Amino acid sequence: MNKAVLLGTTGAAIALAMLAFGFVAGNPQMARAGTTQSAQAASPDTKIDRAEVEGIIRDYLLKNPEVLLEVQDALEAKQKEEQRIAHLGVINSAKDQIFNSSFDGVVGNPNGKVTIVEFYDYNCGFCKRAIDDMKALTKTDPDLRFVLKEFPILGPDSQKASVVSMAFHLMMPEKYGEFHNALLGGQGRATEAAAIKVALSLGANEATLREKMKDPTIAEAINKTYDLANKLAITGTPSYVVGNEVVFGALGQEVLAEKIEAAKAAL
Repeated sequence: MNKAVLLGTTGAAIALAMLAFGFVAGNPQMARAGTTQSAQAASPDTKIDRAEVEGIIRDYLLKNPEVLLEVQDALEAKQKEEQRIAHLGVINSAKDQIFNSSFDGVVGNPNGKVTIVEFYDYNCGFCKRAIDDMKALTKTDPDLRFVLKEFPILGPDSQKASVVSMAFHLMMPEKYGEFHNALLGGQGRATEAAAIKVALSLGANEATLREKMKDPTIAEAINKTYDLANKLAITGTPSYVVGNEVVFGALGQEVLAEKIEAAKAAL
C-alpha cells in the first residue's frame, strides 16, 4: 500500500481513536472522575469539548506525523497475517484440488518433493514472460513439480483457448508441456483456432479433439478454479501456490526459487 496515502479512512480512524483515548487517559480531571466514580456511570453533566479534543489530536498529528506511518504499518501487518492464515486454511482444506487436479498439466518432475502451482491465462502478457521462469526452475531443480492451472480471466478468447488446452491434456497428457509452451509462448492472441492449430501440430486428431472439447467436466473444472481463486484472493495472473503460501504476480525466477526453497525446508 502506498504510504503517501496516510489519511485513508481506516488508518486515520484508528490513529484518531488511539489519540482520543490517550487524551482522555491523560486528562487529570477525567482521571480523577474515573477514580471517584469507578462504580458509577459518568455524571450526565460531564461533557467533553469535541472541538478541543479534535484540536489536540490535530496538533499532535501535525507534530508527530510518523504516528500515522506506524499505525498504517501495524494495520498492513495485521491484514497480511490474517490473509496468510486464511490462505493456509483454504490450502489445507483443498489440497487435492490445488495440487492434484486431473485437469491440470504437470511439467518438471511428476514425483517432485515440492510443488508449485501456477494460475495462468493464455492471453496474459505477464504469464508469457513468466514462462521462462518455469522453464529455468524445472531445468535447474530436479525435485520440482510444476502444476499448470488454467485460469482464463481475460475474456472469451482465453476461455475458449483453455477449453482446447484442457481437452488436449485429456487426450495427450504426455505432450501437454509442449502444447503449453507453444501456445503461451507464441505470438498473437490465444484463441480457439490458435489453440486447435497447436494441438493438431502435435498430432491430435481434430474430430476427436472437438468432441472432447464438449466434455462438460471441462467447464466444471474451470468453474471450480474460479471458486478456488476467489477463496485464495487470486484476482490476476500469474499467481502461484508454493507450499502453504500464495504468491501474487510475476515476481521473477529468483523470488520463486526462494519460495520453493522455503517450502522444501518446511517439509
